[in-house]
Amino acid sequence: MSDAFTALHIAILTVSDTRTEADDKSGRVLVDRLEAAGHVLHEKTICADDVHEIRARVARWIADDRPDVVITTGGTGLTGRDVTPQAVEVLFDRRIDGFGEMFRMLSYESIGTSTLQSRALAGVSKATFVFCLPGSSGACADGWDKLIAAQIDARTRPCNLHELLPRLTER
Repeated sequence: MSDAFTALHIAILTVSDTRTEADDKSGRVLVDRLEAAGHVLHEKTICADDVHEIRARVARWIADDRPDVVITTGGTGLTGRDVTPQAVEVLFDRRIDGFGEMFRMLSYESIGTSTLQSRALAGVSKATFVFCLPGSSGACADGWDKLIAAQIDARTRPCNLHELLPRLTER
């Protein structure tokens, strides 16, 4: 394990039919936090709640060698327009089941039983970690602060996701 911080390249996708760059609070929370932590913003964009558009955007980032991490915000609820999990999960080589479980456990502390409406999830595709968070700025803050930030930091002990990056494409 490394004792030094290594910046990762992170792409942010806000999934919303109504948000614009001017009022995208959840996307801004993630960008502010990743930059404050020393990581590099690869790209940030907004796309509609459309399975094909979401999947195409995330697939393009996964196919690109540059982003190490993709984080989506929005579309993880239970309504008919909430399609991020269906759009993204088919791209995974492996699910990170513990992420959704941990997110809902931590979210319970903030919003109680309303957390059962979240389908937050994460996985690995090629050499890219993909995290899908709910669309609220509070959920994004919790997801970053309580889970993602530590796991993509090479200094986290006893282990972290960062140290797995070179091995993600092993066969």
